[in-house]
Amino acid sequence: MIFLLNCINMKVEHYGFGVIRLDGREFRHDVIVYGDFVKKWWRKEGHRVQLEDVEDLFELKPDIVVIGTGYYGVVKVDEDVVEKLKERGIEVVCEDSKRAVEIYNKLLKEGKKVALAIHLTC
Repeated sequence: MIFLLNCINMKVEHYGFGVIRLDGREFRHDVIVYGDFVKKWWRKEGHRVQLEDVEDLFELKPDIVVIGTGYYGVVKVDEDVVEKLKERGIEVVCEDSKRAVEIYNKLLKEGKKVALAIHLTC
């Protein structure tokens, strides 16, 4: 399911274990965020990011992708995911989700074309 919110660039207003708030709306599932695009983010394997899990990011074509690996950083990102994104000219940052939100908001404030793919728990 895709949610389009009334915001051109969605700053994360709040992140805590299991919850993220964007443009006044709370989500309690993992999401991909870019511009006004918010989509529930399912992965083939819950705590592993594989190429098929980031197909939306290839289509959205951000300059930077920030991947939030969970509150405790449990999610692992396959090396080929990072390589394929970089091959397409997309910078990749992988951090625990709290730090990922900080980086995403900072880049957004700087006017960067940044996407966030975030795991909310673990």
